[in-house]
Amino acid sequence: MRWQLSEQLRCLELQGELRRELLQELAEFMRRRAEVELEYSRGLDKLAERFSGRGGRLGGSSREHQSFRKEPSLLSPLHCWAALLQQTRQQSRDSAALSEVLGGPLAQRLSHIAEDVGRIVKKSKDLEQQLQEELLEVVSELQTRQAKFMEHKLKCTKARNDYLLSLASVNAAVSNYYLHDVLDLMDCCDTGFHLALGQVLRSYTAAESRTQASQMQGLGSLEEAVEALDPSGDRAKVLEVHAVAFCPPLRFDYQPHEGDEVAEIRVEVELRDEILPRAQNIQSRLDRQTIETEEVNKTLKATLQALLEVVALEDGDVLDSFQASPSTESLKSTSSDPGARQAGRRRGQQQETETFYIMKLQEYLSGRSILAKLQAKHEKLQEAIQRGDKEEREVSWTQYTQRKFQKSRQPRPTSQYNQKLFGGDMEKFIQSSGQPVPLVVESCIRFINLNGLQHEGIFRVSGAQPRISEIRDAFERGEDPLVEGCTAHDLDSVAGVLKLYFRSLEPPLFSPNLFGELLASAELEAMEDRVELVSRLLALLPGPVLVVLRYLFTFLNHLAQYSDENMMDPYNLAVCFGPTLLPVPAGQDPVALQGRVNQLVQTLILQPARVFPLLTLLPGPVYEKCMAPPSASCLGDTQPEGLAGENEPELEAGTPTQEDVPEGVVEAVACFAYTGRTAQELTFQRGDVLRLHERASGDWWRGECVGTGARGLIPHKYITLPGGAEKHLSQGSPAAGDLLSSPEGLLESVHRPEPCTPPGGPSGHRRHCLVPTSPERHVEVDKAVAQTMDSVFKELLGKTAARQGLGPAATNSPSSGARSPKPPGCSRLGKNKAS
Repeated sequence: MRWQLSEQLRCLELQGELRRELLQELAEFMRRRAEVELEYSRGLDKLAERFSGRGGRLGGSSREHQSFRKEPSLLSPLHCWAALLQQTRQQSRDSAALSEVLGGPLAQRLSHIAEDVGRIVKKSKDLEQQLQEELLEVVSELQTRQAKFMEHKLKCTKARNDYLLSLASVNAAVSNYYLHDVLDLMDCCDTGFHLALGQVLRSYTAAESRTQASQMQGLGSLEEAVEALDPSGDRAKVLEVHAVAFCPPLRFDYQPHEGDEVAEIRVEVELRDEILPRAQNIQSRLDRQTIETEEVNKTLKATLQALLEVVALEDGDVLDSFQASPSTESLKSTSSDPGARQAGRRRGQQQETETFYIMKLQEYLSGRSILAKLQAKHEKLQEAIQRGDKEEREVSWTQYTQRKFQKSRQPRPTSQYNQKLFGGDMEKFIQSSGQPVPLVVESCIRFINLNGLQHEGIFRVSGAQPRISEIRDAFERGEDPLVEGCTAHDLDSVAGVLKLYFRSLEPPLFSPNLFGELLASAELEAMEDRVELVSRLLALLPGPVLVVLRYLFTFLNHLAQYSDENMMDPYNLAVCFGPTLLPVPAGQDPVALQGRVNQLVQTLILQPARVFPLLTLLPGPVYEKCMAPPSASCLGDTQPEGLAGENEPELEAGTPTQEDVPEGVVEAVACFAYTGRTAQELTFQRGDVLRLHERASGDWWRGECVGTGARGLIPHKYITLPGGAEKHLSQGSPAAGDLLSSPEGLLESVHRPEPCTPPGGPSGHRRHCLVPTSPERHVEVDKAVAQTMDSVFKELLGKTAARQGLGPAATNSPSSGARSPKPPGCSRLGKNKAS
């Protein structure tokens, strides 16, 4: 019994100790939780402030960004971002409040409860000890009486009675102690403990509930902001805010010269054969491009849908993983499971889909741009054709045919060369024939310039082999079969002849010794470095070869500018001309090297003005974008003696002889029709005889039309002069000097070209070339004439000048000050109209 009593005291003391430790743990938990919540609040606050400070990345410090920050609901993504930051700040404040509650009232309350529990347990222990002492005293008394009973048998009855009474009282006291007093003592120890602890936990639960309610409110706001995401609305708002930057610019209006009222495409009779096939080609190209663009658009939409599904599926997998593995340990363990590998594969598939989508988007935008350009060209051409049809009904076709047949047709003489043309050495051929650019190259390029710049698949589509052989044989005989007898249907055959000529040259244009270095230059990524290296390597080639290469690649650059219609961009042309111009030497792999060969040729097509020497460094013919038709009246060749007598009657019937022309006046023939754009300019038809009185500038003459008697300015590029006539007018006409010294002549200097005879002499390839004189000699030009010249030739002859920078063959403007003259050209076949 004494052991039980001591155990009771120990249990009571242990129960009090446990309660004190529990209260201490709770107090420590509340303090630690307060510190955690305080640190969490500070971390959230710093996070919100950091990303609020980075808001400049969304728009810098511009005025628009300031408006965005003042009114975050302007854009839905910014609204979402602002809502997320605001929810973070609110959660920071809630955590700070929870930290104050936990570290303040609740911790202090737990300390008070611990003190109360210790005090009450101590008092209960003292009371229990007192009761136990009383109980032991009773038991001791019982033991004493029992001893007396045993010692005093005489007093047995009394002692028995006392014993029984004591036994009953002891049993009653023990029963009362075990059944009532112990319970009451336990209740005494628990006095206020459960109530106080319940209040503390209720306060904690309420604080947590308010925190969760605030968090749910913030998440609800964020969800509303996410639901309010509006890409189209954001795009409209951005366009509205940045209206100045994104508003379409004003349309580019036609800028006519003084007095010019023509602002539309004109379908002249001479141009009808060119305009109609071009319109049909554009219509066919437009139909095909429309179908291709629609197919690309369908693929683009399907790809976008697949991409969005992949993105949505990836977000759903993340949420599923979170729900299936809520604990941190489970989430960490799932990072290496098969689901993570599947997510990685899905990520790779998403990137592939994105790449394909971007590629299709680029293809669609490019196709839509081409459609817009083709549609605009088609509409303009259709309007012009309709106006031309209406005008054609009003103009007599007979007048045009009569003018056409009244022109003298002087057949070209057959020439024989000492060197082989096809399959020969081009440099030796040039030296022996006196042709800076071989006739086959010059004539084929002119024919394509006049008839095939818009021809689809030029140089890619093969021509008829019999026709190619026929044209080649004619060139071998020294004839020019493209002057007459060829139509636009022969374009592919003419292109095949040009490629055949370059392919058959021995040795090839590019020296085999430079093949390796040229291909090495094609591997340079920077265009500037590549152009510089290729230019240095090409400078090692002979001068005549460089002249031909410059002529050819300038033409290919011009041809590539019509890639919207002819489908031959610089790369496609490089694929056609790469094997032709740079054959792979024997012993090397053509398949492995052909890509670099094509890249090199593409560089030459894109940068002819920077790769090849300038005209001042390498004199010679230069390709011009606008060429005159190769009519016999514009051949510019010296009339052969054997044929002079045959044309005399026709000359007397249709054209005044030189004896009827006043002294100091030279007659010229119009190569093609020209419509005056101002009252000062003369209008004439192709084949008309013009009398030139004096030279107004490097590109204009003052004269009259023999048929009508009208006087005005005559463009030099539209006429052909007899040999020596230009020099005669330049040196012997006093009118020109009077003009240049008159007060109306505001002085601007340009170099005057003079006629000369190229190497080969009269018996060789006969043509009259114009080359610049020394820089010391200048001629002063009328300023009004120079402005007129600059406007007219930029508009009439620069078909694609707006899409290409000024090169060696670009038209020089006298209004820009003293410059070098336009590159010299040759008047044979009416090709190079040099100023």
